[in-house]
Amino acid sequence: MPSHHAKPPLFVDLDGTVIKTDLLFESVLWLLRHRPWILLLAPYWLLRGRARLKYEVATHAHPELSNQPRNPEFAAFLQAEADGGRDLILISASDERLTRRFANHVDLFLDAIGSDGRTNLKGANKLLRIQQLCGERGFAYAGDSSADLVIWRQAQQVITVNAADSIRRQFPDQESLHFDHPHSRIHAFLRALRPHQWLKNSLLFLPLLLSHQVTDSTLLIAACVGFISFSLCASSVYLLNDMLDLESDRQHASKHTRPFASGDLSLRVGFVAAPLLLAAAFIIAFTLSASFAFVLAIYWLTTLFYSLYLKSYFLIDAIVLAGLFTARIIAGSAAIGVVTTDWLLAFSLCLFFGLALVKRHAELMNLKRAGKLSSAGRAYRVEHLPLLRRLGFCANLGAIAVFGLYALTPAAAVLYRHPQLLLLACPGLLYLVLRLWKIARAGELEEDPVKFAMHDHRSQLVLALCAFVIWFAI
Repeated sequence: MPSHHAKPPLFVDLDGTVIKTDLLFESVLWLLRHRPWILLLAPYWLLRGRARLKYEVATHAHPELSNQPRNPEFAAFLQAEADGGRDLILISASDERLTRRFANHVDLFLDAIGSDGRTNLKGANKLLRIQQLCGERGFAYAGDSSADLVIWRQAQQVITVNAADSIRRQFPDQESLHFDHPHSRIHAFLRALRPHQWLKNSLLFLPLLLSHQVTDSTLLIAACVGFISFSLCASSVYLLNDMLDLESDRQHASKHTRPFASGDLSLRVGFVAAPLLLAAAFIIAFTLSASFAFVLAIYWLTTLFYSLYLKSYFLIDAIVLAGLFTARIIAGSAAIGVVTTDWLLAFSLCLFFGLALVKRHAELMNLKRAGKLSSAGRAYRVEHLPLLRRLGFCANLGAIAVFGLYALTPAAAVLYRHPQLLLLACPGLLYLVLRLWKIARAGELEEDPVKFAMHDHRSQLVLALCAFVIWFAI
């Protein structure tokens, strides 16, 4: 390969080096989102070798390459080297067709080389290809993982990108360059689990509280076990949902910072952790009862279909979200062996349908400020804002009406000594609804109402007063 420059040609890895992610996993996720049935052939392809697997996946998948998260320090370095006339060659273990598509997009590389369906261009195979191209002349290599050590040991210049400290320490001399120190993977993993969202699973304690059995230690322990099971299942769902939403999250004003979308957390972690968390959730669930495990299974299957299909349908997504919140209450009832009343289910469905529409409203307000008209991966547009306000507010008012009517029923008289006192909570609930929609309409609401409730002290005070009223009515 001819070169007219003093610097040796620079061979650059793609996955983890130029981009933070891995195109094989990106392609598998694309298939899981758009053509999941094709993945049934993956074991057969893998039996024929990793290179064949990559070839077949690349044949059927079409991941978006324009918004792949880049390593910024190294991206600036590559641009400077290209501007200086240095020969840059992209060489990757990813399938060559994807590698060339990416190279054509960034327009920095003299050539692009990848796995061809027969040879997995990684480690020793990649070194052999580089040596065939360079002959006796020296070369520089930029990579990120321990698989690149065999190449670096033969390179004239060593460049590490997003590499672990244990790899960087092996090349301390001045001929080594190091870019983009990796973020804490543990911190990124904890962020991806979204432990703050476990607050939603506190709904499992609601049947225990409303049945006035909170002092029963056996039932309290059962509710706590159910909470742990649901939280593990929910985190498994969050991991899967974030992986399936990569393309839309990367176009979102705030969600592009999520661990998978930003590349701070490897997709490999998600593929391993999501099923392990789900398995742990069901093992714990079966220690309670088969009925609790059944509700958990329905919850997981619904969230799976929601992530794959239902979230893209107008209003249906909000109805499903309301159902998922209500499923937590049903699960709490199953955990302690009580029957959920129709009044509680109706209140929950109305309340959370309205809150789901609040969230969509907040997302659209953010898009409107950014000059966009629609939400990527969703069926909502800015012109839907008035409709969402009307439907959401009416749904929340419906929840308050259900609560007030329940206070006048014989069923309430069985559980409460002073059921009419429950009506005193209605003004507080009405205030919360009016305040929430006022803030949402002003465009001052974060997209997640749960985060709003966690940080808004005025709302917390009103909720505490409502809880006191309910306690006093017992």
